[in-house]
Amino acid sequence: MAIYTKTGDKGTTSLFDGKRVKKYSEQVEAYGTIDECNSYLSVAQKFCQIPKNIELLETIQNNMFIVAGELASENPEKFYGKSHQISDSDIKLLEDVIDEYTDQLPEIHEFILPGKSMAGAHLHLARAVCRRAERLVVRWNEEVPVRPVLLKYINRLSDFLYILARSEDDFDQKNQMVDEVLKRYEKELGED
Repeated sequence: MAIYTKTGDKGTTSLFDGKRVKKYSEQVEAYGTIDECNSYLSVAQKFCQIPKNIELLETIQNNMFIVAGELASENPEKFYGKSHQISDSDIKLLEDVIDEYTDQLPEIHEFILPGKSMAGAHLHLARAVCRRAERLVVRWNEEVPVRPVLLKYINRLSDFLYILARSEDDFDQKNQMVDEVLKRYEKELGED
C-alpha cells in the first residue's frame, strides 16, 4: 500500500474529519508544530539516561498525537470517539513531575544555557518548539475556540520539558564527576 495519496498535490490537506484546508492554514501550522515537537521529543528520548524520563516521554509522545488529532479536527467530538481527551489528570502528571524534580535539583537564580548534555540539549529544543506550538495554538484559538485544558496542557508541557532537561543535565554532570574521580583513583593506584 502506498503512503502517498496525491490528494495534497494542489496545496490542500485533509483534516481528521475529512474537511480539506490549505496546507498553510493557521490550523495546520498549529497541529503541524505539535507534530514537529513530538518528533523532537522522540529524538530527546533516545538520548535520555534517566529511565523515568524515558518512560515519561513515551507517555507525552502518545499525548501529543491526541493533541494534534484534536487540533486537526473541524469537529473535535468526532475525534473523541476514537481517542481519549487530554484532561486535568494529564496536566497533573506534568505538574507532579515538575514539582518533584524542582525539589530535587539544585536551585538556580539565573538563566541557563540550553543543555549541558545531549539529552538536555534535545529536550530544550523540544521545549522551544513546544513554545512556538503554543503561540500558534493560541492564535488559532482566537479564530476557533480550543478547549482550555488543551491550552493549559501545552503551556505546562514546555515547563515540564525544561525541568526534564535540567534533570538530564544534572544526571550527566554527576556521572562525569564520578568518572573523573574514578580515573584519578585508578591513575593513583597505577602509580603506586
